[in-house]
Amino acid sequence: MTTDLTSFDLTGRLAVVTGAARGLGMAFATGLAAAGADVVAVDRPGVDLSPVAAAITDQGRACHRYAFDLADTEAIAGWVDDLRRAHGPVHVLVNNAGVARLEHFNEITVAGWRELMRVNVDAVFFLAQRIAEHMIADGVAGRIVNVSSKNGLVAEAGLAHYNASKGAVELLTRSLAAELGPHGITANTIAPGMIATGIDGEFPFDREAFEAAWERRIPLRGGYGTPADCVGALLLLASDAGRYITGTHLVVDGGVLADQMPRLRFMPPYRGTV
Repeated sequence: MTTDLTSFDLTGRLAVVTGAARGLGMAFATGLAAAGADVVAVDRPGVDLSPVAAAITDQGRACHRYAFDLADTEAIAGWVDDLRRAHGPVHVLVNNAGVARLEHFNEITVAGWRELMRVNVDAVFFLAQRIAEHMIADGVAGRIVNVSSKNGLVAEAGLAHYNASKGAVELLTRSLAAELGPHGITANTIAPGMIATGIDGEFPFDREAFEAAWERRIPLRGGYGTPADCVGALLLLASDAGRYITGTHLVVDGGVLADQMPRLRFMPPYRGTV
């Protein structure tokens, strides 16, 4: 029996990627285009989508750019309906957009909590909800991929609201998998670890010391991951190759969650026996 690599081919499919202008979103959008998909690239009003659009069209795929504020959850259903009328059935949704702030638990305000949840949880659910309804109406065996985080599986100080939002995304995704499975639609998460993106660029902390500590903490040689390191997981979940994978998460973290305590650096050096 041979492996059929054409199951990863997304030619003729339309993928929606939120937070597509930079970082993970840009890598996801261009990776989907490389696999053959046309892409709807979505980001906040005022954010420049021209670099990701150029990268997609350079690969011979169509890119439809949209400036949309995902925090406006009341407008999501109408926006999705307009999108469907303009571009046809959506086959893949990548809920990647998210926000994070580093704050002690007692510094988090009601307004700050709600703002973060609107983008990280509310928008993820209501966008998936409406696109899934169109997938069902169109008879599309679609793929929903929500970008979670290792913080959706383990907690981290200073990020109580972010941790809670990503934990919610994990369980929401399983709920979607259970309800959408009978329609042939899968729902999964990708949980990145320490990936070099700009999401924590404004955090008020000693970045040099923090990054040095994390470099020692990550088991896999090479330290921090890159957005490109997460693309393979997405292509599996977004394509026919992952048709029987639903309600689960793929952790892309260089082994961080596999190692509860970085004991190795306190042990004697490795000595081969070959």
